Amino acid sequence: MSDVYDNDDNRADGARKATFGQVAAFLWKHWSSQPGKLAMVGLLFGLAIVADLAMPFASKYLVDALTAGPSEAGQRAAAWGYGIVVALAFVFYMARNTGVRFHIPFASKNMERIVTDGFRDVQRFSSDWHADNFAGATVRRVSRAMNAYDVISDTLVWFLIPAACVLTGVTILTFIQWPIIGAFVGFTILAFIAVAWLSSRYYVAKPLQRYIAADTAIGAALADAVSSNATVKAFGAEAREQQRFEGVVKVWTKEANLTWTLFTNAWVIQNMLLWILQAGLLGMVLLEWSNGRATAGDAVFAITSFLLVSGYLRMLGENVQNLQKGIADIEDVVAYALENACVTDRADAQAFKPGAGAVAFDAVSFGYKNAAEPLYRDFALAIAPGETVALVGPTGSGKTTFVKLVQRLYDVDAGAIRIDGQDVRDVTQASLRQNIALVPQDPALFHRSLRENIAYAKPDASLEEIIAAAKRARAHDFIDKLPAGYETEVGERGVKLSGGERQRVALARAFLANAPILILDEATSSLDVETEREVQAAMAELKVGRTTIVIAHRLSTIREADRILVFNAGRIVEQGKHAELIEARGLYARLNAMSRGEMIADEAA
Repeated sequence: MSDVYDNDDNRADGARKATFGQVAAFLWKHWSSQPGKLAMVGLLFGLAIVADLAMPFASKYLVDALTAGPSEAGQRAAAWGYGIVVALAFVFYMARNTGVRFHIPFASKNMERIVTDGFRDVQRFSSDWHADNFAGATVRRVSRAMNAYDVISDTLVWFLIPAACVLTGVTILTFIQWPIIGAFVGFTILAFIAVAWLSSRYYVAKPLQRYIAADTAIGAALADAVSSNATVKAFGAEAREQQRFEGVVKVWTKEANLTWTLFTNAWVIQNMLLWILQAGLLGMVLLEWSNGRATAGDAVFAITSFLLVSGYLRMLGENVQNLQKGIADIEDVVAYALENACVTDRADAQAFKPGAGAVAFDAVSFGYKNAAEPLYRDFALAIAPGETVALVGPTGSGKTTFVKLVQRLYDVDAGAIRIDGQDVRDVTQASLRQNIALVPQDPALFHRSLRENIAYAKPDASLEEIIAAAKRARAHDFIDKLPAGYETEVGERGVKLSGGERQRVALARAFLANAPILILDEATSSLDVETEREVQAAMAELKVGRTTIVIAHRLSTIREADRILVFNAGRIVEQGKHAELIEARGLYARLNAMSRGEMIADEAA
């Protein structure tokens, strides 16, 4: 039941997750972007590590002073020992506390950049990429990456780097004093680290990836069902969707139980190594003491060192697993940063210079990536400035592809598309699309106010300009009757508005854009007769002085077009005015007759 969502997380399009090295490079790029704060965090946490490492030696000095007796020299030594212990504790706490004050803005700025860069990467990907990926899964990956950085950064700064420094320091200093004991401590620590790393990398890694995928699937399933709630209710399918979602969550539960159990199994071995270290270190120091080669202070040193080392090792074992999970959580966003977009701006791309709106296809060849054959081969067409051209033809004949290529949502395989003499590949995508106004068949509005939705075409538009555009689109009257007027929020994808109201908001947006090229994707096909009449009147006004491309599903709406292009299998098989094409009694005449419920003889057969 969850396979649909798993495919998305496993990237069926062939894209791979980032490697460990790529994740490390990604993190270093963000850390090194703030060298001043990074240096202060390293300095202060380093000072805390030195204080922590010196504590066993200070404890040894203090105990040796106490065992010397209450003589004047002993009291003086004890006072120095006390002062050193207290000073080291003060330095440790103050250095850590101050270091955190630098780490907070350092980490939050990096988290901000990770989530904003992740969003930027997602936006630059092609329409095909977004069609292949669940929106809910993508949102969950990007938002999860920010928290993953927090886990990785905190794990390294608070636990793993201090642990590595302290464990190395204790091993070296112990080895200098007691080579055999130092070697034992070093070997046990290395064994512990090896077990922690190998278990996380090889024993838990694959199940952990499945657990992350199951977590992503929950977000995908939620977004899929919630965004389609109207369809769910229309078919009374709440119970069915609940059952489907419970199936997705059960997969997560299964993977969570397995992953957490594997972590617990790894902890058993690690805890056994800690026990061996405790028993061995203390036993060997006591043996040295019994042979007169160690003092009471040395025994305290051993106990304090074990407590210090075991504390860091426990944290190390737990946090190696946290680090592994953080890396698994951030892999997708790192891969996004490394992934090339299918349609990109050239390094020398200029801003599009709007003109009269001439559109030319010059020997264009194009095919979709999964198609066996190209859709267009040597396709040529010229649309004059100010001309209204209607595109008709069977489903899959190339009408929608035509307007997507005009907007450069895809790049052609050969040939060129020019608007006002400019190859669309030579200008920036944003500037090109800002000069093409689109009114789709089913406008998707943002869950924002009507004012913001209309002004999306021109964000700096004044309220007066917005109202003027709404009036021209026949939208002002219904907006004015709403309690909050232009500040009314329309709901996700505009669900609080009727189809006709959404169409008029989309038309108002197009009026405000004032672009030289207008694309109408049968913007009245789902409207009632009265609403259609109002919208048709608004569209007729919108077309004036603009090059207009109309995708027509209902042929009755395009009779007044300057030219009708009849598509079939990626070719224009007929073109002309409505009356001319009816007279020719070809494909257009058959489509027209079928739309009116009639049949005509196929004279071309």
